[in-house]
Amino acid sequence: MDLGRRDFLLSAAIGSIVPVALTPHALAQGMPAPKAGERKLGYAIVGLGTYGLGVIIPQFVNCTHSRLAAVVTGDAAKGRKVAAEHGLDDKAVYSYANFDSIRDNPDVDIVYVCLPNSMHAEYTIRAAKAGKHVMCEKPMAVSVAECEAMIAACKAAGRKLMIGYRCHFEAFNLEAMRLARAGAAGKIRYVRTEHGFVQRDPSKWRLKRALAGGGSLMDMGVYSLQAARYMTGEEPIAVTARESTDRNDPRFHEVEDMIEWTLEFPSGAIAGCQSMYSANQNHVLLMGDTGRIELEPATRYDGNHMWTGRDGRERELTPPPGPRATQFAGQLDYLAECILTGREPIVSGEEGLRDLRIVEAIYRSAREGRTIRLDGRA
Repeated sequence: MDLGRRDFLLSAAIGSIVPVALTPHALAQGMPAPKAGERKLGYAIVGLGTYGLGVIIPQFVNCTHSRLAAVVTGDAAKGRKVAAEHGLDDKAVYSYANFDSIRDNPDVDIVYVCLPNSMHAEYTIRAAKAGKHVMCEKPMAVSVAECEAMIAACKAAGRKLMIGYRCHFEAFNLEAMRLARAGAAGKIRYVRTEHGFVQRDPSKWRLKRALAGGGSLMDMGVYSLQAARYMTGEEPIAVTARESTDRNDPRFHEVEDMIEWTLEFPSGAIAGCQSMYSANQNHVLLMGDTGRIELEPATRYDGNHMWTGRDGRERELTPPPGPRATQFAGQLDYLAECILTGREPIVSGEEGLRDLRIVEAIYRSAREGRTIRLDGRA
């Protein structure tokens, strides 16, 4: 089954996705494995928290074109320990204070920013100025202005910028996109997507506005927003949102708990989306005029499931494997391949900016209690 055909090109104009039929490319096929003696591209992981240390670093064993080359951390002892465990010497350990000296390390080609949201812009811009390509975790930043500054810095430095939208490299989501484009559900009429989990500890950085930039929308809401966009293959033209938060709950003194929003698309399709920090949910459902495509769980690290049917879960599907052993290895190698071949990533900085434009409109709609147009119309 040709996963390349399900892909779509992101146009250079911000705010436009153009669905097209593609022949297989590196996302689906991958580049040939390096020959003996050929160099893999080196990543510096910035931030040794749960995600950077516990999720991303262990994935390099699954990569073909990428390797761990350095770590950046505020805990020097921890950094030296991680470096030693992965065959790196102490010179591969950087602090946040001396991060800029990474420009002098030729082993580092790419900086992967795995920091709290409010730090994404600073370290992306510093990495670009140091002459490094950048992978930045989602959300890209905490404002449209920061996204624009990140894109400008990378362009000025001639470096690539990719956002860590791992679901574009996850087999179930790839197959769901392909099926939607192939008309497996007919004309798309409605997408429902809900993402959330229970944030129990009020001290977590994701519940601090200064670090997170917002609450569940800036975290789990990005999955819902992305799913609505890549399942329809369209850009929304209007959004209507409503927030529900118990401000007496110590977890939500600074950020929102649950927020729901409706997106309207040019074709007439509608998406109903939710994010929350007080309930567990991970679900994507696309309904067309002849059938449906459903994923639950939809976007977890593993254990996702998918069904198709006319009225319900009539047929459970197992998608083709790949394009890599895991979605994380897929995105790590994909950026390396884009650098080696000169291609622009399909989840570039412009894609992250599109999401932040919509996120800002969702917050504005919830705050003002009205529909916000996204197509420039009054």
